[in-house]
This record gives sequence, structure tokens and C-alpha cells, in this order.
Amino acid sequence: MRRKFSGFLCGAAAGTLVTVAFGFSNGVFIPDARAASAETYRQLAIFGDVFERVRERYVEEPDDNKLIEGAINGMLSSLDPHSRYANAQDYEDSESQFKGEFGGLGVEVTMENDELKIVSSIDDTPASRAGLRANDVITAINNEPVQGLTLSQAVEKMRGPVDTPITLTILRDKTIPKDDVRLVREVIKVQSVRVQLKGDDIGYIRISQFTQQTFPGLEKGIAALNAGGKEDKLKGYILDLRSNPGGLLDQAINVTDSFIDRGEIVSTRGRNSQEDRSYFATSGDLVNGKPMIVLINGGSASASEIVAGALQDHRRATVLGTRSFGKGTVQGIIPLSGNGALFLTTSRYFTPSGRSIQAKGIDPDIRVDEKVPKELEVRDQISGESSLKGHLSNPQQDTAKDAGQETLSAYIPPDEKDDTQLNAAMRLLRGEETNDFFPPDPKTYTQLTK
Repeated sequence: MRRKFSGFLCGAAAGTLVTVAFGFSNGVFIPDARAASAETYRQLAIFGDVFERVRERYVEEPDDNKLIEGAINGMLSSLDPHSRYANAQDYEDSESQFKGEFGGLGVEVTMENDELKIVSSIDDTPASRAGLRANDVITAINNEPVQGLTLSQAVEKMRGPVDTPITLTILRDKTIPKDDVRLVREVIKVQSVRVQLKGDDIGYIRISQFTQQTFPGLEKGIAALNAGGKEDKLKGYILDLRSNPGGLLDQAINVTDSFIDRGEIVSTRGRNSQEDRSYFATSGDLVNGKPMIVLINGGSASASEIVAGALQDHRRATVLGTRSFGKGTVQGIIPLSGNGALFLTTSRYFTPSGRSIQAKGIDPDIRVDEKVPKELEVRDQISGESSLKGHLSNPQQDTAKDAGQETLSAYIPPDEKDDTQLNAAMRLLRGEETNDFFPPDPKTYTQLTK
């Protein structure tokens, strides 16, 4: 086995749009030594004054912990959509989720325009079996409206002991009545990698998210595809990253490293240039240089965009589908006292050619749109990172001409015969169709890796 990149990298917040994240190994955050200005101290004094007045005079006795947590999250939400505070329970759930096993419904949610919206449902979980899909809006939990709740509060209400029931009220289309969906919580075991032979000549690799089990699962999956001399018959591989909301940075790096021999995979740049990092490939290719096509769509975000962007820049694979979500920031996880943690945006990431995809996304080499059923057209639309309130701008792009503003699609047909993107990829690999972007030009790959 090749030696792969590893490090202390932790998962993003459970229940939110999954983010690329890393951890601070010392467990303690030490702020700048710079003295705060007199104005800063004055504002802090005002905060303390307001806090005490609320405690003393509010019509009902407030919960101090809720007041403080709300104030912290209010501060962080003024920075960007992905910085937030996680209490002890949230942090524990985050760690469990990215180990690939946790208790819950198997649904990823985000708060968008004050609506609790589903980002994706994990395969073979209560959520997916109940038919919950991207862009469904949850309006109530156990008949209690979610309006006015924070994302953390809504996620907390959906938690509960395994084998206990929960009812979600779902809005799929404003022209269709709301639907109550009853689910039973269970232990969610995430199989993030699934492989399959398409016919006897194409290896199909589906990665649904990047957990601690992703790279080991990829190695085992490719070995299974190639076992018994089947590798000789394979014309190429399809790496399906559609509707993959992201996950662990080290897993994205290791997956990319599995398919390229050398050169940069990704770099991260923050406010302090001394903390900038670049990650490079090691020798070896698990599929021995055979042709590859990567599938993406509007639900492909963060870690999945790192993989797609690197393979595209190195001309190792052709990217096919529709524009990705456009989340190009990294959240550091800073453990705090009380067993909570601060999820703080600390840097942007850049592809090997120096591209920032923040609020822009990855443009496919070959654009292929799925045919969305008419009844799903409204709820299938995704606006991407650029639609999130307070999102960070792209440093390489005029925000007035933000290309990420186009409506994105995250629809994947349940029946393979209706999957336009997958079938287009298979026809290209089998030589039944041709395109100038497949196979990609290796000259650019050589230039990037010198």
C-alpha cells in the first residue's frame, strides 16, 4: 500500500452542509497577543450590560446557557455561513458522523433563507427509504414548526434514541400540500464507497461523502473491481461524486492521490501566510492510468470539489455533468472548554492550477444536464454557495459577475436507464461517442507536475 497523507482532521458539523475541516491538535485556542482596542472593550461592556438586563427583567426567566450560545452563534453567523459554535452534543455528533457511524435519520440539512432544507439523504437510511430528497423543506418536527429555530436547535429536535419515532412535515412544492412523513431513528452506518461493474468493461465508483472509511473503502472497492483478471477487460472508470456534500480533507487528498502520480493536489491559504499549506501526490495509480470520467452536479460540494478540481487540472480525468456547489473554504475545528468546539473558517482552498472555486464551483469539461421530471423541477433547484447569506467572495472573481448565481441541479434519476449523465460517460468510455474533452490532453498534466 502506498503511504498516504494523514493528519488530525475532523468532520464538520452534523446536520449542516458538510464542510472540509481540520482540527487544532493542541485542543486549546490561543488568541492573538494584540491588545484589544478601547472600543472593543466598550462594546464588550455593552454586551455584559445587555446580558444582565435580560436576566433581570425579561418577562420569563431566561436560560443563561441558551442566551450565551445564541450570542456566540450570532457573532459567528455575521462572519460567513459555515462558522459556528458546537455545544458538547453537537461536537460529539460531528465526530460520530465522520467516523461513518451515528444515530439518527441519515439526512443532511442546512438552513437557507430561514428554511430548513434537505441537502441529501444517505443511501439505505430512514430518510432515503422514506423518499426524502435534496431540496425538500422541513416545516415542522413532531408537529412543532421549525420557523424561528436555529440550525442547531432543529438538528437537536431531530435527534433521539435509536428505535424511537419522529414525524417530519415536508414541503416539496408550494403548489402541493405538505406531507407528514413518519420515520424511526436508527444507527446510521455510512457506506461512503460503493463499486459496481457496468457490463464487464467499466468500473463504477460511487462516493457519497468523505468519512474516515472512504479511502480504505476505495482501496477495497478497486481491488474487487480488478480481481480475477477483470482489470484487463476494463475500458475505464467512472468516479461518481454527484450530490456528495463533502467531508474530511485528508480523505479527499488520499482519494485524489489514488489516481495521480505526482504534483500538487490542493493548497489552502488563510490570513496568515505562514499557515498556508500545499499537499502533493505520491507515486502510484490504483487504476494504472486507465481513462476516467468524474461525474458532478450542483450537490457536489467542498471535499468532492477538491477531488474533481485536482483531477481536472491534472488532466487525469474528464469532468462531466453540471456546475458544482462552490464551497471553497476550510473550517478549522477548535476544541473549547466544556467539550464544545468552534468551527471557524480559517482559509480558502485552491486547485493545482491556482483556481478558487469559492462561490463559483467547478465547471465540467462536458456539460450534460439531467432530465428532471416536471413535478420535481421546482424543488430540485439549488442556488449554491453564492446564494448563502454572508458567503465569502471569490478572490479571483468580480462579485458583480458572480458565475455561481446560476440555478444548479442536484437531481440523480433513481433508474439507471434514465440517468443521462451516467449513460453519457459510459458511451464515451466505450467509444460509442466522441468529444474533444475526452480523453483529456496529457500535455497540461505534464506541465502542472514538472
